[in-house]
Amino acid sequence: MEELNFKLKTKTKLPISRQTVITIFLTNNAIKTELLNVLKPHGLSIEQFNVLRILRGQNGNPLNLQDIQERMVNKMSNTTRLVDKLILKDFVNRTECKKNRRKIEIYITRTGLEKLQEIDDIVTKTEEKITSNLTHTELIELNRLINKIQ
Repeated sequence: MEELNFKLKTKTKLPISRQTVITIFLTNNAIKTELLNVLKPHGLSIEQFNVLRILRGQNGNPLNLQDIQERMVNKMSNTTRLVDKLILKDFVNRTECKKNRRKIEIYITRTGLEKLQEIDDIVTKTEEKITSNLTHTELIELNRLINKIQ
């Protein structure tokens, strides 16, 4: 049975479940660092980028803050603050819902769509670089296994 301690900086023998959890955390941090390095020059955080992609997927239809929050990769994000920052950059607009004035609707702007188009290829290449040591079959298997944990 192969041990996973090769990346963990410990001499203590850890249970395989702890090794796995720590390795997933380390991998998550490494991926976030790589993505942040390509997004930062464009003035975006990973969470802001996530909001923009969610809104682009709406094909011009608005979403309210709660719907955006539910679709976020990082559910702990302060969606209101993220949207406020994207409004200042003219990447999204916030409007009052015509049917329910208590609801706020968020739209992606042309500027937001253009920014995503500008960085789509860079992000795709970074994702490919991150996963380049795995074959297509291994990526499918990795996704299958990770989904079993969720």
